[in-house]
Amino acid sequence: MATITISKKLIKNDDLVIIPRKEYEEFYQWKEVAKLFKTFTPTTAQKRDFKKAREDYKQKKYLTLDELKHRLEIKN
Repeated sequence: MATITISKKLIKNDDLVIIPRKEYEEFYQWKEVAKLFKTFTPTTAQKRDFKKAREDYKQKKYLTLDELKHRLEIKN
């Protein structure tokens, strides 16, 4: 097994992590792909709507897809 010496400047504040090159390359590729995705940040109104929707769901105030389709067929 090879022995290496790492400068104390590189390991300040316990920031040094050693992983196999293959794992690093897989992580780096994943990181590059992740940059393509945008993070959803809801507005205040959307947060309020989500909260109301969760409350309605808990109280079973919702339609299933079949119920919705049936109601739409009746109207048309």
